[in-house]
Amino acid sequence: MVVTAFVMIVAAKDGVTELAERLVDLDGVYEVYSFTGEFDVIAIVRVAEFDRVAELVTGEITQLPHVLDTRTHVAFRAYSRLDLEAMLSIGAD
Repeated sequence: MVVTAFVMIVAAKDGVTELAERLVDLDGVYEVYSFTGEFDVIAIVRVAEFDRVAELVTGEITQLPHVLDTRTHVAFRAYSRLDLEAMLSIGAD
C-alpha cells in the first residue's frame, strides 16, 4: 500500500527556496511545488504507512527553518494513469 499525503506549508517569504530544497531531500517527499495563494509550498508525500506520515510531518517537516504553519491532507484513493504502487515497489524484493 502507498499512502499519499499533501502537506501545504506556510513559509517565511524569504525562505521558500531554501525550504523547498530541504524538503526534496527528506525520505518520503516525492515532489515539492512553490505555490500561490494561502500556502507557499506544497509537498507531496508518498510512504508505506500512515505512521510515517505523522513522523515525517511533525518530526521533520515542521522542524525545518522557514516553516510557519502546515496543513496535511491524506488521500483516500488515487485516480491516475500511472500505477504508483508498481513504480514504488520496483527493487523492493
